[in-house]
Amino acid sequence: MEYELDQGAGAGRRLGLIVLSTDETLEYEARGVLAGRDVNLLHTRIPAQADVTPEDLQAMAPEMTRTAALLPQGLSVLGYGCTSASAVIGPDEVARRMQKAQPATPVTNPLSAVIAALNAFGATRVAMVTPYVAEVNGPLRHALAGAGITVVSEASFSQKEDWTVARIAESSTWAAMVQAGRAADVQAVFTSCTNLRTFGIIEAVEQVLGLPVISSNQALLWDMLRHAGIAARGWGPGRLFDLEGRKED
Repeated sequence: MEYELDQGAGAGRRLGLIVLSTDETLEYEARGVLAGRDVNLLHTRIPAQADVTPEDLQAMAPEMTRTAALLPQGLSVLGYGCTSASAVIGPDEVARRMQKAQPATPVTNPLSAVIAALNAFGATRVAMVTPYVAEVNGPLRHALAGAGITVVSEASFSQKEDWTVARIAESSTWAAMVQAGRAADVQAVFTSCTNLRTFGIIEAVEQVLGLPVISSNQALLWDMLRHAGIAARGWGPGRLFDLEGRKED
């Protein structure tokens, strides 16, 4: 039999995603954005420790190239799904290691995506909510400061066990976001961690505070879609997905 070829599933728009082995939330929230869309999400897992500490996060670096190599070539974009590790290892180093295996593919991560999202709103003074211990919050604050973003208010659950983070109720995160976001001079709320659920509360917090709310998963998916050249306005939660998102070359 003869056959014809087309661009494959997703009309050739293929998003590669590297998820931590301990993460139980990123894929779930990604499906909420991409379900029913003509986009192909291809994901794999990178070995990660049960605890989130600077040392455990740094230990992922040697695994990045071989993990990226598990995904097909010719991706529209490749996302690395860990905010805190991106801060500890550094976005440039994350991209360098990923592109050893995917040299023609643009790479993003939640930290870079959050910075891009905050820049899109002109927000330089933020409230930050995290599940992390203090030793992880420090590098994250430092990374934001390096991008001209000041954390003026902070709330943390001080939890290092990723299994527990995945089970923090959205009601608890809502309360932390509202409390931190009510501080003086806050221009936006940033909630960190791909394993912390936020999609069910982002718009409610925005309504209460009158401020944009940016979460790791929301920003990562928004930025991946931008890099892929996909107009995704209205696909995801919050004011971020109300913006014209397609990234210009």
